[in-house]
Amino acid sequence: MAFVDPTLTTIDSANADLAGVDLVAEPAWIALKAAATALQGLQTKNGSIPENTSDAAAHVATICSSIEQLAPHFPHDASYLAAAIADFGRWVEGGFGEPDFLASILEFAPASQRVNGIRHLVIFPMYTQNGSTNRFVEAVLVEVLWPEFISELEAGDYSNKMLVPLRFLDFTAGYDTNSAVLFPESVAMSSVPSFTWGALFQDREAARFRKVTQAAAEITGLTMPADAEELLTDQTLTEEVFIMWDLIHDRTHMSGDLPFDPFMIKQRMPFFLYGLEELRCDLTAFRESVKIDRDSTASPEIRRRARLVQYAVIFDRIFRFSMTGSRVRNYDAVAGQLLFAWMHQHKVLHWTDNKLSIDWADVPDVVVSLGDAIDDLYWRSIDRPKISHWLAAYELVATTLTPHPASVWAKGADALPVTGAPGELTDQLLDDEFPLSMFFEALQRKISPVIESTVGIRA
Repeated sequence: MAFVDPTLTTIDSANADLAGVDLVAEPAWIALKAAATALQGLQTKNGSIPENTSDAAAHVATICSSIEQLAPHFPHDASYLAAAIADFGRWVEGGFGEPDFLASILEFAPASQRVNGIRHLVIFPMYTQNGSTNRFVEAVLVEVLWPEFISELEAGDYSNKMLVPLRFLDFTAGYDTNSAVLFPESVAMSSVPSFTWGALFQDREAARFRKVTQAAAEITGLTMPADAEELLTDQTLTEEVFIMWDLIHDRTHMSGDLPFDPFMIKQRMPFFLYGLEELRCDLTAFRESVKIDRDSTASPEIRRRARLVQYAVIFDRIFRFSMTGSRVRNYDAVAGQLLFAWMHQHKVLHWTDNKLSIDWADVPDVVVSLGDAIDDLYWRSIDRPKISHWLAAYELVATTLTPHPASVWAKGADALPVTGAPGELTDQLLDDEFPLSMFFEALQRKISPVIESTVGIRA
């Protein structure tokens, strides 16, 4: 594979002409996208194609021909694109059984090419998180976002060699959804090796944040600080803020006083624990941003973005996360509800005379204190049995959020099957263990159409 120096921040002059091409309008891309879409109509959930295999073979031939035509635009991905064509060929030869694209996903290494503006053609049978659970052939045209200040942060205290920030150029149906991530583990493959990258679409994160936060501020009568207003009007600035947030958040999943079984490994656990893990990572990003903001030796550019990260974490968590998705074991919603209630009960967030207000000068220390409480829960966990840790985590949440009146968990250990298998405890949780407060119920009625309108949003 051609290697691009990861310290570079712009595409090199040799690729300048290629970079100016509108790939979305290229006939080869249009044909590839149409063929992938047609294949999706033939695939079963696991990606196989039991019928109409002659039609499928014709669509694959179009895909492979299109990849060959597009390949000159991606010289940095030459070995990956060649491997993708080979994987498609083996799939056809094998009669379109469950696809195995291990060879090509191993060749795709975007984290070694974090160059601002460099583009990739991504095509695999895969599911899209927060989108489709079907392993259909999806095709995505993307562009890497890598501003210079992120290089400075990443080279210092916030090293995260796996993060690949992206912008959408175009995509097939699996990404015309809420999905804003591209993880190699989602690709159909015969075995799952250790991967060295994970990609996030900060343009989608920023665009839906701006739309939902603007609506929430208008509905609640919240007066936004002047610097926070910039996030609502400047897409590029907001993308950069989300890259900084994600840079710190993502690395936090692998750092700290983690329980023996890290939450990011798939387990059958109470759903609110996943919410605490995501919130822990967000509040670590918040805490570190406060630290940077207060550091007089940091550059003005980085300090400004650190301050904006704090607004982004709060507004995205309390306005969008709290009310996105169903109420069936929605751990992200619980985390957003928890942050809102914590701020309200610590008297830095107020709902008075039907208007929302926030005491921004006091917010950093209050929000950091919630992060400290979660960190302390984690630190104590290595001295506790699993079930005791679960109960302690529930107590942390239930001390701030009111459980459903029918909750068995709220009655404590005496009411729970604590002598049985851990899964029996999980079964006792209600789908909506921590219902929305009256504030959120009222807000949801007004803001739900806005949230729903952000499905598939692009900048």
